[in-house]
Amino acid sequence: MVEITVRGAGIFGLSVAWACVRRGARVQVVDPHGPAAGSSGGLVGALAPHVPENWNAKKAFQLESLLMAARFWEEVEGAGGGLSGYKRSGRLQPIADEAGLSLALGRSETAKDLWQDHATWEVTPAPKTTWVPNSPSGLVIRDTLSALIHPRHACDALVRALAVRGVTVTSDAPDRGRTLWATGVAGLEEMTAAHHRSIGNGVKGQAALLQHDARGAPQIFAGGVHIIPHLDGTVGVGSTSEREYDAPDTTDALLDEVIAQAHAAVPALKEAPVITRWAGVRPRSRSRAPMLGAWPDRQDHFIANGGFKIGFGMAPKVAEVMADLMLEGKDAIPDGFRVEDNL
Repeated sequence: MVEITVRGAGIFGLSVAWACVRRGARVQVVDPHGPAAGSSGGLVGALAPHVPENWNAKKAFQLESLLMAARFWEEVEGAGGGLSGYKRSGRLQPIADEAGLSLALGRSETAKDLWQDHATWEVTPAPKTTWVPNSPSGLVIRDTLSALIHPRHACDALVRALAVRGVTVTSDAPDRGRTLWATGVAGLEEMTAAHHRSIGNGVKGQAALLQHDARGAPQIFAGGVHIIPHLDGTVGVGSTSEREYDAPDTTDALLDEVIAQAHAAVPALKEAPVITRWAGVRPRSRSRAPMLGAWPDRQDHFIANGGFKIGFGMAPKVAEVMADLMLEGKDAIPDGFRVEDNL
């Protein structure tokens, strides 16, 4: 039985731990702050694909992961009884003008080749419902690949599934066997300190949770804001992207602007009370792709970091390739995702 220590109980650490446990490994998860204490404890949960054009390894990896997500979360929920809030309900985006329409129509054609019969990207008239973005053209982009998840609930579902297999999140323990470092911004800072240039950085995000029941509806992306109708009857809106900030975990007027943009995009939200305001710092690698693989010069140590805005969407595939590498020595990490690509 292979022994695995996972340091970091965010979405990457918990997902990799689950993949390893399912394959029979003996796993321990260590995080002094507890599960989802960092950016994985956010509120938004938009599992949205990159646009279907200019295809590359990052977009292909994300497509595979999004297509794996339904089965991944179904198994997690079935194992532990927790609800992740996952639903592949699609996404609506407003089309502002003729230029936007031309771009959207072109992408609808490339999606047929790149997404094949897995999902569609199409231009349609805006639905005649209250849950629809304001669209100057009266048209919207509708894709069927986008999904949503509740980040906090998803991490809790993973913790519950792991507990059924005898794995709990502990605050401190010595390394045992092979060690995965999924330690977010702190991990990027540690690696940067040991190299001649930045390995990555933290980007602050602010988001809010509104009391409005639109469960089952598609997510909306308008004005740069994600509007996510969670399955628990709340709506997540966000987020900012702040390279410079004074306080990593406090909200301010920038979040007020995000909420105002959500109101403008979907007038049905104007009377929705704000339940929770959240701020956190998300880890972004220098390459902007997830950073995966063996830690150079550290025998039997591995890294999964840099999820940034797409960590939850990438998690099912990240878990698979890291379990392949740590348990079987199989390296299926694509170029651009490797740790050495950021050194």
